[in-house]
Amino acid sequence: MTRHAPLIAELVNLATARWRGGASVHPLAGEELAATFAAQLGDRTGAALRAVPDAGRRLAELASELRQALLAEHAADQAVRINALIRRYGAQPYLVEDVGQPFHLHFHGSGGTQVEALGGEFATALALIVDGYGPDRFGQCAAQQCEAVFIDVTRNASRRYCSAPCTARAKTAAYRSRHRT
Repeated sequence: MTRHAPLIAELVNLATARWRGGASVHPLAGEELAATFAAQLGDRTGAALRAVPDAGRRLAELASELRQALLAEHAADQAVRINALIRRYGAQPYLVEDVGQPFHLHFHGSGGTQVEALGGEFATALALIVDGYGPDRFGQCAAQQCEAVFIDVTRNASRRYCSAPCTARAKTAAYRSRHRT
């Protein structure tokens, strides 16, 4: 389920962040959000997503709910939000055998469209990350002028930034601040 972490963060960041990497951005919506996010998925899943009527609006709602779960202040609130997502999107487990891989679990939602399928999969992924890594593995980038979220699945739980460029910007700013005085 950790393979979903970058996709979850990307959807949330595309649809909700107003600052990314030190630059002002407009959160994507509508067809632009659906097309941009579909391009991140495989051919079959991306095509199924693009075929969903009003996919952009539905993805924006999912992204907003995911952001609230990721940035919940308390573990109990986070659990309530993730459980609500699992219920809303009807996550149901089933075994899948992908080419070159043994059988493994998927948790697509039962709502009928690719957005609901992703919602169920993403909600379950968050629950499994909390179960396996703990509730403190989600965060917002610590760099100036960045609202991007991240999911930290590193061994030492030391991630503070959404990306290498934000890490570099923060380190450069700290270096300059130390050497100004």
